Amino acid sequence: MSTDVGPVAGTETRELLHFVTQKTRFALLTNILQHPEQLPSMYELEELNPSVSEATVYKHVQKLIDAGVVEERALPDGERRQGYPWKFYGLTDEGRAFLETHDVLAAEETLQRIYETISDKPEKMVKYENAPRPDAERE
Repeated sequence: MSTDVGPVAGTETRELLHFVTQKTRFALLTNILQHPEQLPSMYELEELNPSVSEATVYKHVQKLIDAGVVEERALPDGERRQGYPWKFYGLTDEGRAFLETHDVLAAEETLQRIYETISDKPEKMVKYENAPRPDAERE
């Protein structure tokens, strides 16, 4: 299956749409969209999916990266702080465009409001939410 987010048409588009809406991958995309910075760390993604193993979360994030929908963004060496994450995961420009084209982002604002209401976050997750993130500008 071709999972290139570039110009796809017909069957490839349907395959990619099916790929990103698979239950676990769709949950991860939802987690990215609802995160205050839209750049959660792997730990935050794992915490938001307690019924899924850490290995499964990692595997599906990697699949989304390989498909060009999600990218890993890292803090530059000089901005990393001990005890805080330095790798984060967000939509690529192409991934966002693909999801917008297929109305997958229609609930983005609602997802963010729901995320804000989560009151039982572990202390470590709150700490990680407040960790420095890479600049919005792509490197």
